[in-house]
Amino acid sequence: MALPYAEVIGDPIAHSKSPKIHGFWLKALGIEAEYRATHVLPEALPAYFTERKADPDWRGCNITVPHKIAALEHVEDREDVRTSIGATNTAFRDADGALVGTNTDAAGFAAPLARFDLTGKPVTVIGAGGAGRAVLYALAGIGVGPVTLFNRDVEKATALLSSFGLAGQALPIEQAVPPSALVVNATSLGMTGQPPLDLDLSALPEDAVVYDIVYAPLETGLLAAARARGLAKIDGLEMLIGQAAVAFERFFGVVPPRKRDGELRDILLK
Repeated sequence: MALPYAEVIGDPIAHSKSPKIHGFWLKALGIEAEYRATHVLPEALPAYFTERKADPDWRGCNITVPHKIAALEHVEDREDVRTSIGATNTAFRDADGALVGTNTDAAGFAAPLARFDLTGKPVTVIGAGGAGRAVLYALAGIGVGPVTLFNRDVEKATALLSSFGLAGQALPIEQAVPPSALVVNATSLGMTGQPPLDLDLSALPEDAVVYDIVYAPLETGLLAAARARGLAKIDGLEMLIGQAAVAFERFFGVVPPRKRDGELRDILLK
């Protein structure tokens, strides 16, 4: 008999650590199910969702680049993700059998920031794509001060700030980073196989936090620059594990064992 399963989809997908995370939790909880990585090209996305919706063993999927916005066309938006964040990173089968989209990135991103006081403080974000939308949504909820949003399309970035009710400015990526309490890389720049993200962090105060959502490599060029300055750092595994935990509960109906995060990180770093 086939086992229930969930998966992560994207293009590319070989780098994903999601199978290790969900596999660790499934084993720890003694759940007989699987979690897979599935390469889905953009043109194959409609067929993918049609096939999975008809598969009774499928519990859902995590969605990574480049599908986070396009996937909204293939799921029910019962949580108003389209107007709140504008991107989905998780689809799951609801109790009535419907295929529902949600976004766990915002919660996963915000969790490690709880140990810092960022209310009313200036923030710089790089990237206005699917992940950037979740980051901005979370920052609006935290109540940060003005946001400088770096993006290739400045007009798009300006509109995005406005849509989240965030004061600030949009600038091209090559501009210098202004003094900020928090700098977030919400792009794939710096990821293995992608162009580097070269930012001058000299204007940051000594108590600034640098957060890179990229997790392959774990220490990106941006985080190495932060370490050289002695700044607080948050790596991509913190967000990855946090958002995965929310998705896992949607897929399998149980809370993952977060007290074993240290053990899980050791596995992910091998």
